[in-house]
Amino acid sequence: MIRVLLADDHAMFRSGMRALLDTQPDFECVGEASDGREAVAETARLRPDVTVLDVRMPRLDGLAATEAILSAPGNDTRVLVLTTYDADEYVYRALRAGASGFLLKSLSPEELVAAMRVAARGDALIDPSVTRRLVEHFATSLEPRAAEPPELARLTSREREVLLLIADACSNAEIARRLHVGEETVKTHVSRVLAKLGLRDRVHAVVYAYQNDLVSRPNLKSPEPEMRHR
Repeated sequence: MIRVLLADDHAMFRSGMRALLDTQPDFECVGEASDGREAVAETARLRPDVTVLDVRMPRLDGLAATEAILSAPGNDTRVLVLTTYDADEYVYRALRAGASGFLLKSLSPEELVAAMRVAARGDALIDPSVTRRLVEHFATSLEPRAAEPPELARLTSREREVLLLIADACSNAEIARRLHVGEETVKTHVSRVLAKLGLRDRVHAVVYAYQNDLVSRPNLKSPEPEMRHR
C-alpha cells in the first residue's frame, strides 16, 4: 500500500485527489495539509511514502517545505511537487532539494497517479514539457569539476556505461536493448550506480553526469529524446 499525504491550499483540489486515490487499490491517503508548515509537520508525524506538495501555499511555500521535509534526519518520504506553473526556478529549487518529481497540474488524473507510483518506488519523474530546459540549464550553468571525483572509480566499466546512458535520457528498456541484457540486469546496474555515487535518483544522475563533464555538452544543441521515468 502506498501511503500519501496531500498538501494544497485549495480544499477542492485535495478532495478531488483524495477521491481519485480512493479508487486505487494500492493507495491510501493518510492525511492532508493546507499550507507548507502543516505539510512539514504532518509528514514528520505520519511518515507517508509520498507527500504531494503544491508550489504556492501560505505560511511556507511548497519548495521550502520540500527542503524542510527532505533535510529532516531519518526522512524516508518521497516528495512530488505539483504546480500550475513551469517556471525554471521552481524546477531547479525542487530538484536541488531532492524532490522526486516536478509535475504540472494539467496532467490527467491517470498520469498523476502513475507519477505517485514512480516516486513511491524510488524513481524520479519530471514533466516532459520542462525536461529539455532542465538539462540545458544544468549543462550550461554548472561549472565542470577540475578533476574526476574519486567515487567514479568505484563504478565498473558497465556501470559507467549505464550512467552515460541514463544521462542520455535512456529508459531501462532502451539501455537493455543497447547493452543486450535484460531489464532486471539494468535495474540492478542503475541501483548500484546510484548507491556508489550517493545519488538520490535518475534525475540527479543526469545532473551529476553533466556537472562532472561526463557528457559532451555541445551535443545538447541537437535533437535528443526526453528523459523518461522508470
